[in-house]
Amino acid sequence: MRLRVRLKGAVQGVGFRPFVYRLAKDLGLRGWVINNSSGVEIEVEGKVQLLEEFLLRLQTEKPPLAHIYSQEIEYLEEVGYEDFEIRESKEEGKKEVLILPDIATCQWCLKELFDPKDRRYMYPFINCTYCGPRFTIIERLPYDRPNTTMKAFPMCPQCKKEYEDPRDRRFHAQPIACPSCGPSLSLITKDGELLAEGEESIKATLQALKEGKIVAVKGIGGFHLMCDATREEPVRTLRERKRRKEKPFAVMFRDMEQLLLYAEPTELEKALLLSPERPIVLIRSKGGLAPSVAPGLKRIGAFLPYSPLHHIILHSLDFPVVATSGNLSDEPIVKDNQEAIERLSPLADLLLLHNRDIKRRCDDSVVKVIGGLPTPIRRSRGYTPMPIRLPFKLKRKVLALGGMLKNTFAIGFEDMVILSQHVGDIENIETLKSFEDMVFDLMSLYEFEPELLVCDLHPRYETTRWAKEFSQRKGIPLLQVQHHFAHVLSCMGERGIEGKVLGIAWDGTGYGEDGSLWGGEFLVCDYKGYERAFYFRPFRLIGGERAVKEPRRVALSLLFELYREDATGMSLEPVRSFREEDLKNLYIAWSKGINSPYSSSVGRLFDAVASLIGLRQVVSYEGQGAMMLEDLYDPLVKDHYPYALEKRQIDWRPMLEAIIKDREREKIPSRFINTLAHVCLHVAKELGMERVCLSGGVMQNDPLVSKIKELLEAEGFKVYTHQRVPPTDGGLSLGQALFQPQEG
Repeated sequence: MRLRVRLKGAVQGVGFRPFVYRLAKDLGLRGWVINNSSGVEIEVEGKVQLLEEFLLRLQTEKPPLAHIYSQEIEYLEEVGYEDFEIRESKEEGKKEVLILPDIATCQWCLKELFDPKDRRYMYPFINCTYCGPRFTIIERLPYDRPNTTMKAFPMCPQCKKEYEDPRDRRFHAQPIACPSCGPSLSLITKDGELLAEGEESIKATLQALKEGKIVAVKGIGGFHLMCDATREEPVRTLRERKRRKEKPFAVMFRDMEQLLLYAEPTELEKALLLSPERPIVLIRSKGGLAPSVAPGLKRIGAFLPYSPLHHIILHSLDFPVVATSGNLSDEPIVKDNQEAIERLSPLADLLLLHNRDIKRRCDDSVVKVIGGLPTPIRRSRGYTPMPIRLPFKLKRKVLALGGMLKNTFAIGFEDMVILSQHVGDIENIETLKSFEDMVFDLMSLYEFEPELLVCDLHPRYETTRWAKEFSQRKGIPLLQVQHHFAHVLSCMGERGIEGKVLGIAWDGTGYGEDGSLWGGEFLVCDYKGYERAFYFRPFRLIGGERAVKEPRRVALSLLFELYREDATGMSLEPVRSFREEDLKNLYIAWSKGINSPYSSSVGRLFDAVASLIGLRQVVSYEGQGAMMLEDLYDPLVKDHYPYALEKRQIDWRPMLEAIIKDREREKIPSRFINTLAHVCLHVAKELGMERVCLSGGVMQNDPLVSKIKELLEAEGFKVYTHQRVPPTDGGLSLGQALFQPQEG
């Protein structure tokens, strides 16, 4: 008989065709295998029992990076193939193949990289079928060398021989290269003067790092800014140049042995650090790094080398390096050489470039263990563009634009949604242009034409404005989805949940249906809609956006709620931080509602508590106060503050009064977090819904999520949290894509 097999999924660029070739040869089958726009197609001829064994081993022995999402089989009459062959790729047909993320250097390539006898010894672009760049070099499907940025490098005879040998680990490894024919390095000054090339450029880079200089290093999805992470002066200089006052820097360690000198990862965190995705993992610090790496925090963002160039650099240094995104704060990560010369020269002393083009920007991913589970905080390199499989099929092809902060967008079709890499905060012309370029790039890559656009409700989000303009220009219908509803849908979608759930969506702020700023929401949801069942008692944000940057304004607003003008005379940290004249003006603004919108935000309650106990009166990045509170949580503290449920509101005023009177100041963060968890239990019992989904930026808080799970699961509730997309606004686009309003 002849067996035809059609496979869809992540089956290109993972060594699938050589695997099929070896399997067919092993079983004595004849026929062919081919890459096409849908995935992989196979025809094999032979005895029926051998064809059945072929099908079984296709699943059980497939390459480790392959993901098969669908398999169609068909038995046909034999046509008399004489041998088994790998045929040239075909491009016709609908493009359905899934593109792999960029994969960290594998153990086999690493062994060769540091073997003086190997022809790729210390070659910064070594790769094979099991590792190397994918998403950042592909220009179009199918995934073949002429369709990647590697087309600029014709293979030498030795590489060509490996590429064409089905028994070789580099058979059809599209980025295959060696020192004779592949990309190369060059080191330049900030003025663009060439200093060194090839091996000499690495030596000069290492010397510069040892001297305390800052080097911009071109990697897989963009540039890193690197410096010695153990010396305060270069780290502080980097902060000043990058205009990044206190937000933590990520640190790259040579290996796990070096990392353990500076940090205390759990076993799960070690597994994440060593995974093929190689994300930045937030882990507890032991000290020893420069104080400016993560000011005021007990955790650091740590990661291990994931490209050959990183391995070479770190292998030759006896200290870890800061490896932060190569950009000015709030701008897109730099990916091109000329762009680096223009934008990174003011930030770096030297620039280490290479001549392999990066097709698309892709920042490092960030993961944190929350409530005992790995949770992405930023989903990008290593994870994008693997799809999220849905529990149902979408009615239309949808383009979801996400939010304004921590933006990702998504394309959805059939039973999957593909999230973009991390775009960032869309607050200026540069990031808006980058966002637009990335949208068109992803649609082009998949030849995707949306039939529906979805965006946030907020009228002032740049993504909302863009969606409205694009909708009008293209004549595509537009849906706007409430922010917190989208948060809950994203959790439901990634966890494969259907039917109604209680969604607890807490964050900084999101635009509410009533025009106020929501952020402490209990929503009864399904994919068709939601009901706002409970929410925190609204309070004013004095100064609007300024209150986000000044927790003392939130604390003052809460004090005005309780004590009116008397609050201005209280001897409390937030009150003392203002001048007397300012306090009078702030009270007038609060009492008359001048630029002081109402908010129900739990994220802002965290800010207020951080202000009240003197942690931060002004923050330099979003969530800073909340992160510091999280660090102070003590699991041995079991009690909590009082609160009240009035109609559909959670009244925080009894809690605030208790915090002000609490003399055990070191226990306030723990009691506050415990109170929020008890509110969740109270509301869950009130509504009686078995399934509870937690989402929103506040759900990055490990002790809070752990406490909510502990309390609710003890009472028989099933609690679902994020494991594949961020609980932050980085997951909004998935939720938006899943909204299924009732027709008519």
